[in-house]
Amino acid sequence: MWRFSGRPGLCAVQRLSCGVHHKVWREKSDQACQRALKYKVGEKIHGFTVNQVTPVPELFLTAVKLSHDNTGARYLHLAREDKNNLFSVQFRTTPMDSTGVPHVLEHTVLCGSQKYPCRDPFFKMLNRSLSTFMNAFTASDYTMYPFSTQNPKDFQNLLSVYLDATFFPCLRELDFWQEGWRLEHENPSDPQTPLIFKGVVFNEMKGAFTDNERIFSQHLQNKLLPDHTYSVVSGGDPLCIPELTWEQLKQFHATHYHPSNARFFTYGSFQLEQHLKQIQEEALSKFQKMEESTAVPAQQHWDKPREFHITCGPDSLATDASKQTTVSVSFLLPDITDTFEAFTLNLLSSLLIAGPNSPFYKALIESGLGTDFSPDVGYNGYTREAYFSVGLQGIGENDVKTVRELVDRTIEEVIEKGFEDDRIEALLHKIEIQMKHQSTSFGLALTSYIASCWNHDGDPVELLQMGNQLTKFRQCLKENPKFLQEKVEQYFKNNQHKLTLSMKPDDKYYEKQTQMETEKLEQKVNSLSQADKQQIYQKGLELRTQQSKPQDASCLPALKVSDIEPTMPVTKFDIALAAGDIPVQYCPQPTNGVVYFRAFSSLNTLPEELRPYVPLFCNVLTKLGCGILDYREQAQQIELKTGGMTVSPHVLPDDSQLDTYEQGVLFSSLCLERNLPDMMHLWSEIFNNPCFEEEEHFKVLVKMTAQELSNGIPDSGHLYASLRASKTLTPAGDLQETFGGMDQVRLMKRIAEMTDIKPILRKLPRIKKYLLNCDNMRCSVNATSQQMPQAEKEVENFLRNIGRSKKERKPIRPHIVEKPTQSGPSGSAHVNGSQIVRKLITDPTFKPCQMKTHFVLPFPVNYVGECVRTVPYADPDHASLKILARLMTAKFLHTEIREKGGAYGGGAKLSHSGIFTLYSYRDPNSIETLQSFGKAVDWAKSGKFTQQDIDEAKLSVFSAVDSPVAPSDKGMDHFLYGLSDEMKQAYREQLFAVSHDKLTSVSHKYLGIGKSTHGLAILGPENSKIAKDPSWIIR
Repeated sequence: MWRFSGRPGLCAVQRLSCGVHHKVWREKSDQACQRALKYKVGEKIHGFTVNQVTPVPELFLTAVKLSHDNTGARYLHLAREDKNNLFSVQFRTTPMDSTGVPHVLEHTVLCGSQKYPCRDPFFKMLNRSLSTFMNAFTASDYTMYPFSTQNPKDFQNLLSVYLDATFFPCLRELDFWQEGWRLEHENPSDPQTPLIFKGVVFNEMKGAFTDNERIFSQHLQNKLLPDHTYSVVSGGDPLCIPELTWEQLKQFHATHYHPSNARFFTYGSFQLEQHLKQIQEEALSKFQKMEESTAVPAQQHWDKPREFHITCGPDSLATDASKQTTVSVSFLLPDITDTFEAFTLNLLSSLLIAGPNSPFYKALIESGLGTDFSPDVGYNGYTREAYFSVGLQGIGENDVKTVRELVDRTIEEVIEKGFEDDRIEALLHKIEIQMKHQSTSFGLALTSYIASCWNHDGDPVELLQMGNQLTKFRQCLKENPKFLQEKVEQYFKNNQHKLTLSMKPDDKYYEKQTQMETEKLEQKVNSLSQADKQQIYQKGLELRTQQSKPQDASCLPALKVSDIEPTMPVTKFDIALAAGDIPVQYCPQPTNGVVYFRAFSSLNTLPEELRPYVPLFCNVLTKLGCGILDYREQAQQIELKTGGMTVSPHVLPDDSQLDTYEQGVLFSSLCLERNLPDMMHLWSEIFNNPCFEEEEHFKVLVKMTAQELSNGIPDSGHLYASLRASKTLTPAGDLQETFGGMDQVRLMKRIAEMTDIKPILRKLPRIKKYLLNCDNMRCSVNATSQQMPQAEKEVENFLRNIGRSKKERKPIRPHIVEKPTQSGPSGSAHVNGSQIVRKLITDPTFKPCQMKTHFVLPFPVNYVGECVRTVPYADPDHASLKILARLMTAKFLHTEIREKGGAYGGGAKLSHSGIFTLYSYRDPNSIETLQSFGKAVDWAKSGKFTQQDIDEAKLSVFSAVDSPVAPSDKGMDHFLYGLSDEMKQAYREQLFAVSHDKLTSVSHKYLGIGKSTHGLAILGPENSKIAKDPSWIIR
C-alpha cells in the first residue's frame, strides 16, 4: 500500500491519534511496564544488547531500546498493559527514480518466501490468524510491515511469516509481473488481442493520481526537496513503472532489506525475550553487518524563492468550473530529528491554521477567494527536513498573486501581534486530553508516529516523552513571550527556501495522460521481436495457469477455530431515567479521567423535504455560534473545554426486519472531568440558542464541505458505488444514499454554487425545531465509576435545561414500531425498571427494485458495486452469509479481481443491515468485473470449497468480531442498535455453527439471479457498452 506522506497538517499528538489503551483496570495496569523496568543497560538477550530503559508515564509505557550485536539492527520495545500487541519492521528505502521500486518490492516480498513458498502468504494469513491489523506501507523514504494481534500463538505465527517475507522472499519473476507491471494480451488466451499494460501497482498508482490533492502534494514534495530521494515518486509514476526490471527489483532488495538497515518495533504486554529469541533465530543469525548506504543527505538551501506551475484533471464536481486553481506557499524547516524544534513548529503550525481563530483561516478561508485550504496544509514531518505549507484551493487563476500576498501579510501580522494566551492554552489542553484518550490501535499509532524521525536516526524515545517537551515549551514561552513570533520570523519571513506552487485543471489532462501511456506502450511493443511476442504470450498463459491453480497453503502456520474464545466478554452498564422520562445509559470504564457523552435524537417528526439538509445542519451546528458566543468564541470554548463536539446523522437498521430502521442524529463529545459542567453548558446553548445568522461564515462552511466531499471520491469510490447500488433495496438504503451517497455530494455542489444562500440558511432553524429537543432522545455516558455521580447530575441539568415541543408532533411516517432494547441480567439494565425504547420506522408498502447507475467521472479507473438484499442480523442465515462473503473474497474474488483483473482491491461483505455487497476498487475493468461477481456466485453455489477454507473464513470473521473496543465505545452496540450481549453471543454461536451445507444453501437461496433483488453501480470513465444498454441510468 502506497502511503504518500502528504496529509493535512496535524498536531503531533493528533498524529498519534492518541489513544492510551488499557484493557485492564488501573491497579493491574503496570505489570508489563514493571517487568520492562527490570532490564539493565548493557544486559545481553538473545544476541541483542539493552541500550536504554526509560519509563514514559504520560503514555503509561516503558521504552526499552536495544541493538543487535552482529548486524547493528535497531530495536525498540514499548511495554504497556495492552493485549493488542503490535510488531513492525521498517527499512529505509530511498529510490532515485520514479519506477516505484520500493512499492513494487513491498507487494512482491509478500508473494512467497523460502520457508513459505506458497503464493501470496500475506493474503492467506489474513484467513489463518486472528490479527487485528495486517498491512504494509511504502512511504517516501521507508517501507514498513506492521501487524497486531491479541493472541500470543498468533503473534509468533505472524512474526515468522513477516520475517521470512521481508528477509528471505522468493521474488519470482511471475510475481513481479503480477504485482508490478507486465505486457499482456487484453485477453491472455487470445494472441490476436492487443498487448496492454497490466499489474496491481500500475493500476493502483493510476488510481492514486486521479486524486488532484495527491497530484499537488506529490509535486510539492518533489519540487521543495529536489536534491535526492524526495524528488521522485516512491509509489511509482504510471509512466515510469514500465521501466522497472526484475533484476533492479532484486538488487534493491539486496541493498535495502538488510538487518543493518532495519528498525524493529514491538508494543504491548507480551514478553520481550520471546520476540528477541524468535527474531534472532529465524532471521538475524543468518546475517553479518553491512555498511548501509541509504542515508538521505540534507537538502541544499536555496538562495532565493522558487515558483512552479503544474496541471491536473478537471473536477466535474467543482462548485465553480472557472475556479479550480490551487496555490500554496511552502517553507523548508529544520531536520525532524531535532525533537523539541519539531514539537514547537508542529504546535506553531496548529496555531497558524487550525480553526476559525487562526490567522490563516481568517486571512485565507474567510477571504472568499477559495473553497478550502490547499492540500498538505500545515506542518509536514514525514521527510528528513520538515516543511510548512499554506494556501487555497478552488480559486480563480488570476487570484494566485493575491493569495501569495495574503500569506506574506499574515506572516508579518503574526510577527507583530503574536498569539492570544487562550489559544495557546486551548492547544495545550488538546494535547492533554489526547494523551488520556484511549484508542484500540495505539501500537499502530505509535509505530507510525516515530517512523520518520527514527528512520533518520532521531531518538524515538525522546519523541514519546511529551511531558518533557510540554514543560520545556511552557518554560520557553515564560522566559520569552515573543518565543513563537521569533520562530515565525526565522522560519517564514527570513527563509529563502520558499516554494510557490500553483495547479490548474487542463480539460485534456486525462487525454494527454492516456496519449503518453499509449506512446509508451507503442515504444515497448515496437521494440519486441516476434520471439519476444511469443514469449509474452506464453508468459501470460503461464501466469493465468498459476493464478487459476488450486493453492496449497499447508506450509503456513494457522490458528484453529478451537483457538477462538467461545464466549464474549460482558459489558456492564445501568440505565436510569433522567428529567422524568429520558433514558440514560451509564457504562463505567477505565477512561483515564475522560468523560464521554452522547445523545441520540430521533428524526421521525422531520418533514420529508428537510431530510436532504440534515447532514449540512449537523456539519455546521457546532460552528456558527450559540447563546452569547459568536462562532470564533464558540470554537475557542470547544477547544478549551472539550476534546471535540460532533454531530452526525445516523440510519440504524433493525435486527429483525429489513424494512424497519431508526433515523436520528448522534451528538458526541468528550472532556476532562474538571470540564464536564462547561461541556454540558455548551451543549445546552447549542440546543437552546444555536446561531443561524452568520451568512458569510455559513457560505465558507458550505464551500469547504462541498470541496471535501468532492476530494473524497477517489479514495472512497467503492463506498459511493455500494451506497448507490443498495439505494432501492431497503427503505433505509434510500435514506443512507440521501445522507451520505452521491446524492449528497451533488446536493452540496448545488448549494455551494448558489449566489443567494439565504433559502438554505432558513431551513436550519426549521430543522432545529424538530431535532433539538428532548422529545425522542436517549443519552449515554462512559466514564470511571468515581465520575458517575457528577456525570448523572450534569446530564440531569442538561436535560432539564433543553426544551420540549409545545405540542405533540406526529411522526411524518405513520408506521412507527416501539421496540424496547433487550438487556438481560448481565447488563443489569433494568435498574429502576428503566430501559431504552427505540422508535423505529417501518414501511409495509415498500417494494425493493433493481436499479443500475453509472456515474461518469473523469477517472482512468472504475469503482464497481453490486448489492443484494438478504436477511437481517437476527436471522440464522445472516451468520452463514457473513462467512460466505469472507470465503468468496479469499478463495475466488481476490484471484479474479486483483490478481487476474489487476484491480487494487475487491471482495464481498455483508452489512449488519443484511445487504450483501460485491465491490472492486481502482479497477481497470467494469462490465468484466460484474461478470466476475456472477462467476463468484456460481462458485459459491457449486460448493467447491473445503472444510479448511470454511475454518479460515471463520477465523477471519472472528478477528473482526473480536477486534478490541475502546473504553469510550463500550456499550455502544446496545445504546445505538439495541444489541444485548445475549444477542451477540447467540450470533457468535451461529457463526461457529456455519457448515458447508448452510453455505451452499444460502448461496442458492439469496445470491442467484432472480432469487433476491440486486442493485448495481459504477463510478468511472465513459463506457460505450453501458451507454448502449438502456437498462443503465447514466448520471
